[in-house]
Amino acid sequence: MRPALLWHIFSVEARKRMSYRADFWINSLGGIAVSFSVFWAITHAMFSSSGKTEIAGYSVSGMLLYYIFASLTGRVVQSNEVELAASQDIYDGSLSRYLLYPVPYAAVKYAQQAGGLAPQILQMIVFGIAALLLIGIPDEIHITSGTVAMYVLSLAMANLLHYLLLLPIQAVAFWADNVWSLVVASRFATSLLGGLLLPLDMFPPWSRPILDALPFAYLYSLPVRVLLGRASMAEWATGLAIAAGWCLLFSFVIRWIWRRGNLQYTGVGI
Repeated sequence: MRPALLWHIFSVEARKRMSYRADFWINSLGGIAVSFSVFWAITHAMFSSSGKTEIAGYSVSGMLLYYIFASLTGRVVQSNEVELAASQDIYDGSLSRYLLYPVPYAAVKYAQQAGGLAPQILQMIVFGIAALLLIGIPDEIHITSGTVAMYVLSLAMANLLHYLLLLPIQAVAFWADNVWSLVVASRFATSLLGGLLLPLDMFPPWSRPILDALPFAYLYSLPVRVLLGRASMAEWATGLAIAAGWCLLFSFVIRWIWRRGNLQYTGVGI
């Protein structure tokens, strides 16, 4: 492993993503304005139709903050720009040049992904603070320096877990020409079962042990709940341990699939 090389890849990717600042901020402002409008309409329609002032422990403002921070967290966790990068490298033969690197392919791609997250992290900080100032902090939300620190660690773990979860799916490209449908299916499953589409507190009580045992809850739900002060330190530590266990499992799966896939790889490309 060459840490210096991985750091160089990280820094180059970060500088490349931040090159077009005006375009970045214009697109970001437009996207967040549309997302905020959608979240506002959904949240108020939900409370109006139910006739309740509180749903799953969230007030209107609390639910709106959950959706906003879940969306911002998802931008960092998902890294949509590289979610098909490995499958594309396999399909067009670009993987061949990475096989010459003195570091594993998975490490190189993760360094690229991490470097590309710099704009998303900046966006999350700016728009997150703006949302708190605009909406305010309701009584059920408790954001402190401690919850922010716990959130940062949860976010780093969630990003790694999502990367390791998605890489075996992309490795199917060793045997299939197109894995786009598998990636889309996994995106929907992680969004629904991970708390991106709606808080997991709204799921039936009998389903919570199942959701907690799966890796998806630690992608979006746990980081956001930790940030908003709705998860205890014990729950946070347990969640990180479970997520780390899933990362270890997916690492072995990736190694096994990659070893078998390399036997099929010809490097010819399209």
